[in-house]
Amino acid sequence: MKDYIKIGIEKGIISFNDDMSRITYVFQNKERNYNNPEEKVQAETFLRLIIDYNYPVNRIKQFVPVPMGSETKEADIVVYKDDICLVPYILVECKKQEVSEAEFQQAIGQAYSYAFAMAGELKHVWVTSGIKSEFFEVDQSSNTRNQLPDIPQFGVKDVATYKYVYDAQYLPIESGKQRFFDLSVIDQSELTRRFKQAHEALWAGGQLNPSEAFDELDKLIFCKIWDERKPRKMGEPYDFQIITVPKEVEKNETKRRHIENDNLYKRVMALYEEGRKKDKEVFRDNIRLTPEKIRTVVGYLESVNLGETDLDSKGRAFETFMGSFFRGNFGQYFTPREIVKFIVDVLPIEHDSKVLDTSCGSGGFLLYALNKVRNKATELYPNYAKDVRQHDRWFKYWHDFAEKNLYGIEISEQISRAAKMNMIIHDDGHTNVITSDGLVSDETIIAKTNNQGFKYGTFDFIITNPPFGSTIRQSEQAYLKTYQLGKKEEDWLAVATPPQNTRDGQSTEVLFIEQDYKFLKEGGYLAIVLPDGILTNSSMQYVRTQIEDWFRIVAVVSMPQTAFMANGAGVKSSVLFLKKWTKKESEQLVNTKKSIECRLLSDNGYLAQRQTWDREVKQKQKEKAEKIKGKQRISSTAAKQTEEYKIWNADLLAEYANKVEELKSRLTEEYQQAKQKELTDYPIFMAIAENIGYDATGKKTTINELDVIGEELKKFIETL
Repeated sequence: MKDYIKIGIEKGIISFNDDMSRITYVFQNKERNYNNPEEKVQAETFLRLIIDYNYPVNRIKQFVPVPMGSETKEADIVVYKDDICLVPYILVECKKQEVSEAEFQQAIGQAYSYAFAMAGELKHVWVTSGIKSEFFEVDQSSNTRNQLPDIPQFGVKDVATYKYVYDAQYLPIESGKQRFFDLSVIDQSELTRRFKQAHEALWAGGQLNPSEAFDELDKLIFCKIWDERKPRKMGEPYDFQIITVPKEVEKNETKRRHIENDNLYKRVMALYEEGRKKDKEVFRDNIRLTPEKIRTVVGYLESVNLGETDLDSKGRAFETFMGSFFRGNFGQYFTPREIVKFIVDVLPIEHDSKVLDTSCGSGGFLLYALNKVRNKATELYPNYAKDVRQHDRWFKYWHDFAEKNLYGIEISEQISRAAKMNMIIHDDGHTNVITSDGLVSDETIIAKTNNQGFKYGTFDFIITNPPFGSTIRQSEQAYLKTYQLGKKEEDWLAVATPPQNTRDGQSTEVLFIEQDYKFLKEGGYLAIVLPDGILTNSSMQYVRTQIEDWFRIVAVVSMPQTAFMANGAGVKSSVLFLKKWTKKESEQLVNTKKSIECRLLSDNGYLAQRQTWDREVKQKQKEKAEKIKGKQRISSTAAKQTEEYKIWNADLLAEYANKVEELKSRLTEEYQQAKQKELTDYPIFMAIAENIGYDATGKKTTINELDVIGEELKKFIETL
């Protein structure tokens, strides 16, 4: 996108003071406050009239007085047909970028009132917020307005019915004929504003709720991207733009707009159906917007080149818009990119690695994995932009990874669609993102999606941040009984195994550990964000034991309490890096533990001691009951119901319970000592990150300890 301010300064059209707070329009000799949002739009529009439309600076006036009854208003910009500025030709009304759709429509009415109040035959009106523009032909005699795709450039009489064409920059410039425009590359902040304002325009009127509006905007962004990817000849117009109908074809303004909307609707629907044929999973339902609403959204996006906008910029724009929407409307939270980047950077993901996120949310982990491989492709083929052969190899290197090796599961259909769109905006990788409960079996997922890629034991890397705090209950999900961690843990110090060992419920994050274990290949890596309770609570020892049996623990990196506060969660968490043991290694580990347990039970006569104590308790209970029976002349059963017996029995049971606990504690300590001696010892990378690049509110900070930790952890993993 052109930097109009820079060009204006270079050409001497405008100038600024030292801190850029005041702008001076040199020819007009007017100084204004550049911190005013509307002034920024006005300055750029003024420069566009000169740079893009070729109007002489001496024919452009700003802040032009317009008599409106008993008061005088100011028109922002007026372009004149003559050098002495007596014959007004174009009136421009400028609004700040954040203006709502309703306010924008009010601005159109305001501009028209100025146009009709001005003396002379003013012919055109341009209303702009910088991110949206509408153009009109004015007929003061008949009090009508005819919408155009643009205003005429200097020396041009007739305006075409469309504005944006493919490769416009290469079309020959002919005197007296309109020059068409290419789509523009814009920065992240402006693209974010366009997404947000288009979304707001869809739901603000009450016809859609914000959630429905998000889905419909998603579909139109998909159509926009698809339109840009269509093959075109030089000078051929894009379909995703407002193409007007000449007033000579239809004089009635209302009918004319209806025809324009109907034609746009048909073009957009054709784009949507073309795209859906290629990938039916992206959007299963139809576009549910009226032609007028489609026109509104197209007005915000028609000029933008999403395909050539910097990958990171458009990705951040979509994620910023999407993240704020979901957090504000559903309480969903997404893994901050600093944590995502840290995790992906340290793992040795290659272009032939098979990567999965079992609860992928907006697709952040998948996108960073894709970008990692794409960056590697650029290192290998640095001249891909100029060399055709290098380009083909560069493209194949990362695109095959995106298409065949990148997988995601998201339970929410709406967030899943958003993840697909996020991947499409980043150029690809959406093919294997599915909507499913991430905890059902691989057979169930494959049967539902017909995607054979979701087989257990086939993934090299799983990178994920599972939902915390939810509980899966046996009464709600029958698959809980298929999970080892859905069952009550076996206690090697228990005298008898309970007959019912299925838990009533289990937390989602615990089940995802096991599900990820199933999906991984032997030697595969799992990087997972988990609440610290799993690592520290005594009640979670059985989970830690199971992790130890399934995985080599590679690293534990503690996150600050504030890591997820800005995203709506305050749970203290850590990132675990785990490497799946081979079947032989895992069996050997389990067998060694079992051997230690059996030896300790035997050497200490544990079962015999427990049985002896049980017999002692029963004998003492019997003797006490007989004593009370003889003293009070009541039955043994009645004796056990007396207050004397109950108090005595409670003390007795507590005494023996203490003995059992002391014995268990001693054996547990001996077990830990034996494990340390007999199990293979290996180093574990441990780190605490207190500053991770943003604070509790999400505001960026200058210190990110994950950068240093990541470099060291990467080196550590390379030695494994």
